[in-house]
Amino acid sequence: MATFELLPGDVALGHSGDTLKTLLGSCVSVILTDPRRTVGVMCHIVHVGHPNAVNQLNTAYGSVAMAEMTRQLFAIGFAPRSCLAYVVGGGNMFPSLVTHHHVGLNNIDWVMGYLAHHKIPVLQENLGGNGYRRLSWTVGPDDPRVETVSN
Repeated sequence: MATFELLPGDVALGHSGDTLKTLLGSCVSVILTDPRRTVGVMCHIVHVGHPNAVNQLNTAYGSVAMAEMTRQLFAIGFAPRSCLAYVVGGGNMFPSLVTHHHVGLNNIDWVMGYLAHHKIPVLQENLGGNGYRRLSWTVGPDDPRVETVSN
C-alpha cells in the first residue's frame, strides 16, 4: 500500500488501500472513484480552464488535469462517466482583501461545471470558506477526511 502526497498540479492514481493526500488553499482537488471504491485518481488543480500553448501538458491546469485523470482511468479499464467524484477546496485565501468572487470560487465554478457537463455525480463536496484544507483519502469504502486549517 502506497501513500501519494500531491503537490499543486499533481495527479495520482491509487488502488484499494493506497492513500492520496494534499493541502489546498484556493486550489481544488477532485477525486474520481469507481462505485465500489476499488480505485481512485486525485488531482490538485491550480488554474482553471485551458492553458496557453506553453502549458499544454501542465496538469496544474484544470482541463489538462482532468484529461490526465481520464487517461489514467481508461488505462486500467474505467470510464470517468462510470465514476463518482469528491470535490474539495476553493477557499478564499485573502478574505480581508477579497470579499466577493475570489480565485477559489472561480476554481469551484469551473470544476463543478466540468463534472456536470461530463455527467459525473458528486458524492460529497467541501468547498469555499476561508482557510486551508488537508485532504486525505484511503481508497476504499470510507469518505475522504477533510481537516480545515485556519488561515
